[in-house]
Amino acid sequence: MEPIDVGIYSLLPPLIAITLALITKEVISSLMLGILSGGVIYCAFTGAGFMDMVAFPFEVMAKTVGTPDKFNIILFLALLGALVCVVTKAGGSQAYGAWATQKIRSKRSAELATSFLGVLIFIDDYFNCLTVGTVMKPVTDKYHISRAKLAYIIDTTAAPVCIIAPVSSWAAAVGSTLFETGSFNNELSAFFATIPFNMYAILSILMVLTLSFTDLEFGPMADAEWKAETQGDLGAIDQKVSQADKAALPKGTVWDLIIPIGGLIIFTILAMIYNGGYWTKPMTIQEAIGNCNSSAALVLGGFMALILAFIMFVPRKLLSFKDFMSNIATGINTMVPAYIILTLAWTIGTLCQSYLGTGKFIGMLVEQSHLPVELIPAIVFLVSAGLSFSIGTAWGTFGIFIPIVVFICQAAPSEIMTVTLAATLAGSVFGDHCSPISDTTILSSSGAGCNHMQHVATQIPYATVVAISCFISYIVAGVTGGSAPLTLFTGIAVLYLLLFILHKRAKRRQAKAY
Repeated sequence: MEPIDVGIYSLLPPLIAITLALITKEVISSLMLGILSGGVIYCAFTGAGFMDMVAFPFEVMAKTVGTPDKFNIILFLALLGALVCVVTKAGGSQAYGAWATQKIRSKRSAELATSFLGVLIFIDDYFNCLTVGTVMKPVTDKYHISRAKLAYIIDTTAAPVCIIAPVSSWAAAVGSTLFETGSFNNELSAFFATIPFNMYAILSILMVLTLSFTDLEFGPMADAEWKAETQGDLGAIDQKVSQADKAALPKGTVWDLIIPIGGLIIFTILAMIYNGGYWTKPMTIQEAIGNCNSSAALVLGGFMALILAFIMFVPRKLLSFKDFMSNIATGINTMVPAYIILTLAWTIGTLCQSYLGTGKFIGMLVEQSHLPVELIPAIVFLVSAGLSFSIGTAWGTFGIFIPIVVFICQAAPSEIMTVTLAATLAGSVFGDHCSPISDTTILSSSGAGCNHMQHVATQIPYATVVAISCFISYIVAGVTGGSAPLTLFTGIAVLYLLLFILHKRAKRRQAKAY
């Protein structure tokens, strides 16, 4: 199976999958049809027969999920599902919910606490997506915060934070990709140079903190929050775990949640440092985390946390050995929808990126467009967002697009080069943030216990508001030759203007409807 050039047809599989998912609100069958269409296109251009057309998508799926990184993420999901279930059954979640209610006494405090926790766990986006939801669900449920809002907070404090955090699994990938362009002295300076102009990350964090502190909801999220507040309909899909929480005897303590989850965090960080070679080679902790295989570290951290939970619960008879093992199986089963969606999303991403040449096709269009220098950052932001949305991966997008950006900006001032590279990273994260086939989007809805397509539908309007603000700010950056203060001021001003306008419209619409 060799990569081929199918031109504009390379856009069809993701467009089919995403369009069907948005129309039907059912992501699994939509992804399957998108993958099947990719197989048809590939085999039509290569002249393969009907049996090859049927077999090809499964071969791509096997190769994709069979890679160590992808398989480790599936394992970590299983371990986390098991850990959540045994902690809940032991009464830890119930005790934590009661304790947190005494300390966190308002909806605003609950949302801010969730946002700050998400920002604090900046080491890895996958780790963030699943850990924050596990810890904060008892608290957000208590204050009638919809699962859609929880998923939005989780998702917005994952990749947007990681891409500007110098000690994260993203920093090494971004820094090395930028350094390879030859425009920077070293990887760290390359990474730091783009941070002031990574407007999507900065404005997303500002927006999620603003929405947590205020009540400026709009769009489908406003409806979800209204239902949660007035009808108690949180939009939760993890009822099996919720019922287990209610059935758990009140013999657990708050430490029965804090210690296993804290252990998960500590063990994972130590595993990242170990995996990165800190104890075998002369390097800093930051370098070790940058060099680590984060997916392998997540598995090791999850396994050690599960052992810690066993040591805590079984000797104290919170759970018998049999109950502990049966709840591991139950927890693994609760993650099955996430396994399926992730597998299909990875498959369609690999199909488009590695076999149909989606990235190369979009890159060719940009190269041939002969854009005015002043508009390059804004246009590149939009194009990289579209590519990331289509293939469901920010990493794949900036890996494909950054060399193209360097080629386009060869004759431009160095300041425009830096702004455009930052716009590429920002657009990649925006597309990843919105895409229903993005792994972080899927993990955020899983971590929050929210219907996946509801998470997508409620998050896209918020992410789009940030993206519009970014687009305008990148125009300002291009016109001013890369003025960071003016770029940031413009982005913030447009963001708050749009927030107030859309919130007022949502209030008027709700007043008429309800």
